This record gives sequence, C-alpha cells and structure tokens, in this order.
Amino acid sequence: MTITTHNLGFPRIGLKRQLKFAQESYWQGKITQDELLGIGAEIRAENWQLQKAAGIDLIPVGDFAWYDQVLTTSALLGAIPARHLPADGKINLDTLFRCARGQAPSGDCCSASDMTKWFNTNYHYIVPELSEDQQFSVQWTQLFEELEQAQQLGYNAKPVLLGPLSYLWLAKCSGNEFDKLALLERLLPVYADILNRLASSNVEWVQLDEPILSLDLPAQWQQAFERSYHQLQRRDIKLLVASYFGGYGNNLYTASRLPVAGLHLDAVSAPDELEKLADQLPPHKILSVGIVNGRNVWRNHLSQSVARLEATYAKLGNRLWIAPSCSLLHSPIDLDVEENLDPEIRSWLAFGKQKLAEVSAIAQVLSGKGDETTATLIATVDKIVEERSISLRVHNRDVQQRLQKIDQSWLQRSEPFAKRRSKQITLPAFPTTTIGSFPQTGEIRSIRRRYRQGDISAAEYQQVIQNEIAFAIERQEQIGLDVLVHGEAERNDMVEYFGELLQGYAFTATGWVQSYGSRCVKPPIIYGDVHRPEPMTVEWIRYAQSLTEKPVKGMLTGPVTMLGWAFPREDISRETCARQIALALRDEVADLQAAGIKVIQIDEPALREGLPLKQSQWPAYLRWAVDAFRLSTAVADSATQIHTHMCYSQFNDIIEAIAELDADVITIETARSAMKLLQAFEEFTYPNEIGPGVYDIHSPNVPTVDSIVELLSEASQRIPASQLWVNPDCGLKTRGWPEVEAALVKMVEAAKQARAELA
Repeated sequence: MTITTHNLGFPRIGLKRQLKFAQESYWQGKITQDELLGIGAEIRAENWQLQKAAGIDLIPVGDFAWYDQVLTTSALLGAIPARHLPADGKINLDTLFRCARGQAPSGDCCSASDMTKWFNTNYHYIVPELSEDQQFSVQWTQLFEELEQAQQLGYNAKPVLLGPLSYLWLAKCSGNEFDKLALLERLLPVYADILNRLASSNVEWVQLDEPILSLDLPAQWQQAFERSYHQLQRRDIKLLVASYFGGYGNNLYTASRLPVAGLHLDAVSAPDELEKLADQLPPHKILSVGIVNGRNVWRNHLSQSVARLEATYAKLGNRLWIAPSCSLLHSPIDLDVEENLDPEIRSWLAFGKQKLAEVSAIAQVLSGKGDETTATLIATVDKIVEERSISLRVHNRDVQQRLQKIDQSWLQRSEPFAKRRSKQITLPAFPTTTIGSFPQTGEIRSIRRRYRQGDISAAEYQQVIQNEIAFAIERQEQIGLDVLVHGEAERNDMVEYFGELLQGYAFTATGWVQSYGSRCVKPPIIYGDVHRPEPMTVEWIRYAQSLTEKPVKGMLTGPVTMLGWAFPREDISRETCARQIALALRDEVADLQAAGIKVIQIDEPALREGLPLKQSQWPAYLRWAVDAFRLSTAVADSATQIHTHMCYSQFNDIIEAIAELDADVITIETARSAMKLLQAFEEFTYPNEIGPGVYDIHSPNVPTVDSIVELLSEASQRIPASQLWVNPDCGLKTRGWPEVEAALVKMVEAAKQARAELA
C-alpha cells in the first residue's frame, strides 16, 4: 500500500528573503505593485517545485501571505476595519499593508491593527477586529488566484485555509465586548462559498487549520465544532482538519467525530495521542501524522519514527498519511546552502527541504517501498544520532556541576523592592527612556559584515561602533531622555548577538525564518551546554556611560527569550537549558555592576509565548521560567536597578508571575491596544514600576504629543503615577533616525506635560 505524503505549509520568504526585500522596496516606492506580485509568484513556484522534488504528494496552496495568513483570511472574508479601506471600499493589497503597518503606498495613514504572537511561537499575526454587527463575504481572491497558478503549473494542490472557529477565537471585539461565537452563523455560509469555489476548480482536498483544538476550550466552543463542520461537510470535496503545537487533549473525542474526511495530529507535541486517535477514528477517515518536527532543526531519528508508526500503519493502511508536525513556516528553508557551518553540527540538522525528504523517506520505508538509498540514509542517521548523544561538544561537566550547586538563595535579591528603590537612581516623575536599540542603518550593517569577513581590523571596527554609540548618546541628551541606552549598533539581533558570545550555540548564514511581515530572524541553534567564556557587553556599555552623566542601561536578553527564540536542544529539558543560560547572564550582570552600571535591562519578550497551550501545564512552566530570570538577576545589589521588557503579551494570564520576576521596572507593549492590556495591572496591584509603551514602533507613523498624553492619562487611571515610566512600545532598530527623533521629542514633551499636571 502507498502512504500519502503532504505538507501543511512552507516558508513564504524565499531562500534569499526575496519577499522581504520586495515588500520593503514596494513600501519605499522603489518597485511597482506588479513587480511585487511577480516576485511573489516566483517564490510560490519555487516552493511548489521544491516540495514536489522532495517527494510530497499533496502540495499546500494558500500558505503564502503578503504579511501573515490571518490577515489574508480577514481580507478573504471581507473583515477589514473601515479605517483601512480605500475610498471605494474595495480591499486591495495596500489595504493589507495599512492594516499591518498603519501606512501603505496608497491611502491615508491610520492606526495599525493589533499584532500578537501565533500561539506559542515567535511568529506574529495581525489580530482581526470584529464588530457585533460584523458582516462577511468573499472579497479578496488571492487564494483562488494562487490555486489557479499552481494548477496551471501541474501541481496536485491542496488549498490551506484557517478554519472558521480558530479565526473567530483569534479575533478581538471591536467596540463593546460581545460573544464572538454569535458571529459563527454569519461566517459559515462564507466558508461554504469558499469551498464551493474550490470545488469548482476540481480540488480534491482542502486543509482547514483549527489550531485552537490544542487549547482547553470552553464547552460552547467544543460544541460549535460539530455543528460547524456538519454545515460545511460536502461530497464533492474532502476536508482535512489540522491542529498542531499540542495534542487534542479534552478535544480528542470531538475532533475524531467531526464530519470530515481526515484529521491531522502533531505527534511530535503529543506522541501519546497517536494510538488513542488511531483507535477512535471512524473507519472512513484518514489520519495525518506529523512525525517530523516542523518547529526545530534537528534531524529526525528515522528508524525510531518508522518503529513508532508501524502499529498505526498496520491498523490504518493507506488511511495513514505522513507530514511534518506543523507548517514549515517556522523552519529555515534549505540546509544545502549552508556552506560554512561546522560539519559535525551540520550533520545533526535538517531544514525545511530536508524535513520533507524525511517525511518521504519515512513513508517509503513504512510502506515497504524504500530502496538502497533510503536504507543507507536511515543507517547514517542512526549513527549520527548515537554520536551526538555522547559528544563532548554537547556535554560540559563544569556547567553541569555548577547547576547542581544552585539553591533558593541564588534566586533572591538581597532586599525587597520597597527598600531597594530608595537606594537606586533618582529620577523625575514619569521618567523617560527607550527599550534599547536605535536605527540599524545600512552603514552599521555593512561595517559589521566587513568586520566578520576580515576586511577591516578590530581596532577600526571598535572605532566605528564607538562613534555610533557617541552619536546615540548625544542625540538622546539633546532630546532630553532621562535614562539612556547605547543603541546596540554592535548587535545583529537580540538573541543572535549573545548566542555568538556563548559556548553551546551555533549559527547559520541563511537560516532565516519570518517573525512578522518583512521582519526575518536567524534563530541560533543550542547544540550543547551553555556557558559564558568572557564578558559580552561590558566594554561597550562602559564606554557609553563614560560619555554622559545620565545613567546608561546595560542591555541583555533574558534566559527564557534566549531559549525561546533559538532552536533548542531536545535531549535535555527546557528548564535545564534556561538555567544554564541564566548562569551565564548572572555572570554578565555581576560584571556590569562591577563596571559601575546602575541600570541593567534584561528583556524577556518570550515569557508569555512560552506558556504551554494546556493551562494545567502553566504552573510548572512559570515556576522554572520565573526562577531562571531571578537566577540571572538576583546577583544585583539593591542599588542596581533591574529592568525587563515584554512584547505582545496577554498579561492577565501571567500577571502574578510577572510580579514574581521582581524586576524593579517592567516595560511593555500597549500602544496598539490603547492601553487595554493594562487592565491586568488594574485588577492586580502591581508592586513595582512599569513603563507602558506610549507609541507603536512597528508603524512608521509619528505620534502626536496629545495622543501620548492621552495614553499616559489612561495608564494613570490604572497604575499610580508614581510607578509610571514613559517609553516606546519596543526597540527602535527597524525605524529611521528622522522618525525616531521626531517621535522621541514628542514623547519627552508629553512626559513634561504629565509632570506638570501631576504637580
């Protein structure tokens, strides 16, 4: 019997990040919209060919997006806020960009829609805004156009679409709060219309992604699944419902009984559900098993995967499909183009292209169709996995012994916040600062690249970076900020930079993944026990502090984020890895403090996204995540002020854990939500100080003084003014200096007005 292979989705950025550069060129007016569309078509064609060549039977279509797939779904359903629509009311490509950025080559500037994390990943999506009287209709035909392109090129296309219940769950209420589920009866006929159009294009299978099936759903949402898919079922098209990032848990029975042709299981996240689902699945349904990890870069232990699936294959036969665990959106594209990666570490890895080959190999061996090449591949992988398990590059005895010495005293500051605050820096009410980074110009990126390539000396590089630091300090003093930063000109990425200076991390040249829109990151790979050979930031921060009488923040990335925004090891627990990183950061905090730095910021934007999808697992995660942060900071004296920063978090979920971090100051992103995220701090008396972001740095729009004053007024209704700081939403790395200076001048002026009103 033949086993069908398929893929849930593929990276859309292009092997050389063609989409990123095309998007940004279009936004800057350097290329036309037709040229942008042409580049998108080329990327899709390359992706489809790569997947077919890897042995994938059903090729996903609809996984491509000009910004993100949730925003594309909103456009498809006609659910775009009126402020983003052009005068004729018709959705176009610039409409999507105005939603995401607040600005596009055509149309007026407006406030961008909220952006938040896609489940427990570092990928971001644009949050749909739905009103109580929301109407839906098919208005954006990108899915159908891309299907036509794929079919004309001869591919066996499987359209991929975010399912109706997950779409509603991820949306927010515009205006007054209401039951989003009440919109379902208006939404389902539009999904039926979409399926009608796909059926008329002779599509056999459609993948409907319902990742909320991995959550602990309220009963009414569970019940809505059955009636929704009864309404969507049809004979002329087969529906595959896909969930991922976790198991079905309490939703397993509901999912297995849905009136659909197939179900996808993320068997990497929930291996224990494989046998249960195979037993419960009705005899006419297929089971797609995600056996290759779509979110990490380690080679699949092929023989082990085959052994795990043998009983399921014996039970299901050709009703068993093989796939990656989730969309490969979260994976780099192709390991073959990595020319300078250490050969041994390289042998341990698989990127998107290689993962698809693994899917194909597992299917071939399991179905008895594997040839000599496949047998050699499996034997090779078995040997590599064994060698890695005992490699001295992976295991470091000194690190392991230090971990064993940690006790509760290592996690406690010497005094509580109330006593520490009087010993720390003296600042005016509503003190102003930024989150850390300043614009990374082409010149800065070029000098770093030339230094890495050996084209300039260490002394020349140091002089250029010092000049950039001096420029940043001078501009901040002229603007009138209270607590300064050095600007991070020497840093390529907030995780990658530190990983390059730590043992146990490896780096790629082309391992890009999309974070949001045109923003791509190259996550480092944690391959071994982590430790710090020498100080990482001290000299740069010491130099910056020598230029000014105002305090300059030391800037570090926290242990949970260093773990969460990397590709982690799978042979030890995440808790153990986080503790290793925390010890390295602890040493850096001690050295910064010894160098006279009075303020140290340790960013933890990944703290919330690291939450397990099942609430029953939250307490254990939050305990070790909080402890890892405290392990890195508790070495600080009372006079050293510890800051942290968090992005796009639903703070009410973890507000008590945030308080347990015991940071002296926390800065958070709140501007896009108009301070609504601060409701969590209103319902919980937050003991320390907080800087809610007062303007959105992900939009090129410059805020007004009045808008910032209004946000500060909103914040002060929830948090005492004596606890409030004034800062942007996030770092300013991606912005240009003219807009940064204009925005910060207005921010400082707004803080002055707030102080005057307080007086």
